[in-house]
Formats: sequence, structure tokens, C-alpha cells
Amino acid sequence: MSKKWIDDWKNEKHVPSIDIKKVEDGKAYVKVKVGKEIPHPNTTAHHIKWCDLFFWPDGAKFPVEIGYCTFDHHGESAEGPDSSGIYSEPVAKFVFKTNKPGTLMATAYCNIHGLWKSEAELTL
Repeated sequence: MSKKWIDDWKNEKHVPSIDIKKVEDGKAYVKVKVGKEIPHPNTTAHHIKWCDLFFWPDGAKFPVEIGYCTFDHHGESAEGPDSSGIYSEPVAKFVFKTNKPGTLMATAYCNIHGLWKSEAELTL
């Protein structure tokens, strides 16, 4: 991984961060968050709509989808945009069993700036 990419990630609020909390008894505990270093706006007009997590086990032909999470409320109400005071935060936790190491891939979708991706290695 290049230093430029690492620097870009720390300055980019759209890239989903993958935090591997632990791997214990074959279970992987993973947190995906958008806006780890720089908070992403969370308004009716500009927000993260969803994120997902894939795992590509070493030696496997294809990745598998671990989970998908939507963030459905962004301050809107019958009174108009940003009037409810309720905002979903773009954070998701996933737990899954595996007996192989591999690559975790997270994607997140911003309603204005589109699809973003990151990867992290899962070791056992």
C-alpha cells in the first residue's frame, strides 16, 4: 500500500474505514465506519446511504458478502429537510466465522459523491 493512499485516506471523509476488533475462536469482529478521521456530513442533502462488507478468503475464486447496512434517516420530517433532529450515523458492526485468512472489502455510498471502497487484510 502506498504512503500516498494512506495520506489520502486520512484526508478523505468518504472512504469506509475497516477496523478489525478481534478474531477469536474463528469469529471475526469488524467495524466499518465512514468518516473516521474527518466526519462526513450527515444532512438530508448530503449523507452516506449504505455500506457493505465482503470477505475474499485466500484461495477462493470469489468473495462473499458478509453484510449490508442502510442508514435511512438524515434529518428529514414532514416539516422539511433537517428538521427532525434524528440522523443515522454511518457505522456498522459485522461478526462472522471463518477458518481462512483473506481480504475484507468495504464499500459505502454517498448520495452526492457516489461509491467508495477500502480493503484490509484479515489474519487468523
